[in-house]
Amino acid sequence: MVKNPLKTERWSPWTVGIGIGVLSWVTFLWMDKALGTSTTLVRAIGLLEGIFSESHVRANPYFAKYLVGKPGIEWQFVLVAMMPVGAYLAARLGGSTRVERVPALWADRFGPSFRRRAVGAFVGGVLLLFGARLAGGCTSGHAISGGMQLAVSSWVFLGAMFVSGVATAKFIYEKGGR
Repeated sequence: MVKNPLKTERWSPWTVGIGIGVLSWVTFLWMDKALGTSTTLVRAIGLLEGIFSESHVRANPYFAKYLVGKPGIEWQFVLVAMMPVGAYLAARLGGSTRVERVPALWADRFGPSFRRRAVGAFVGGVLLLFGARLAGGCTSGHAISGGMQLAVSSWVFLGAMFVSGVATAKFIYEKGGR
């Protein structure tokens, strides 16, 4: 008997890849938009800032590009908001009850401090988001949507992302790297 793939602890990368591909087709077909997530933070910050100074948001070309004359909360915002819900449901379906505050690999390299891990994750997230906005899109926007469209810039980005990711992981986690 074949086990339900939604009820396994780790999903097949093939299944997930096909699912993301189909989701990308849907967004192109019905919404005429590429799949991406980093613009959601720009919209959220612009909406929050607009509460205090709508004129500033309208005068700022970066915010105006994403907010003026457009809905602040749209399908991409909902996609990002639902990601934690999807992750929770996947964990529940897969029977994963493990809570890992500090991964073993991190603890082995930097110690068991949750605070240090949280600061490291936050700083990494800020750098990642800054890079995504600097590049004009996040990994899902460039690697998935741009790659599907065979955009040369997206394939260059994808290669650079993997090379820099491997180099960074080696530098951070290799025992002699301290």
